[in-house]
Amino acid sequence: MDAELKNSILKTGTTILGIVCKDGVVMAADRQMTKGHMVGGKFSKTNKINEYSMMSFAGNASDAQRLLKTVSAELKLKELRSKTRPSVKQTANLTASISFSNIRQPAMIPSIVGSIIGGFNEDETTELYSIGPDGTITSIDSYDASGSGESFVIGLLERQYKKDLTIEQGIELAKEALKSSTQRDIYSGLGIDIFTITKDGIKKVVEQEIKAEFRDN
Repeated sequence: MDAELKNSILKTGTTILGIVCKDGVVMAADRQMTKGHMVGGKFSKTNKINEYSMMSFAGNASDAQRLLKTVSAELKLKELRSKTRPSVKQTANLTASISFSNIRQPAMIPSIVGSIIGGFNEDETTELYSIGPDGTITSIDSYDASGSGESFVIGLLERQYKKDLTIEQGIELAKEALKSSTQRDIYSGLGIDIFTITKDGIKKVVEQEIKAEFRDN
């Protein structure tokens, strides 16, 4: 990835991650939206594209929301035209193609969004993909993280991730990873959201808020 492009996405501030488990996929993110060095408010960074796929994104908030809406609409049109449900791989390829086009269109403010795509197919298999802001697509068979909190998360995932984790173990690992990020990365915080994707569908399993408290010593 081009260094300037990577630096641009890191400045936005975010922690998103995905973990592959033996019985599904775990996707998670913090909630903090930043404006420079100021907290701008809460922002949902992991969202459903449809009933069988999800997107976590790191980048400019408006660009991320537009990418989510565009991918969702294009997939719905594809489903209506072909009368078949798009696979997770097709969803990831579409997201990568749109990201590739967006970053290369001349603009005063280029659209810079990196994303993680997860979902389940009609044959009940689950998949996870990483999409770079330049349109690079990578199939993930273990874990992935992105955003300004990535450096605080990757080390922990490298030490604690094991093949054939259960969904429950994946959830706990995602919690620990996000705690590491929100405690150390000034651009990640306010809370965490964790979702599971299995053959039974998409479920939100963790929804926690971080509140500042003043205590007497």
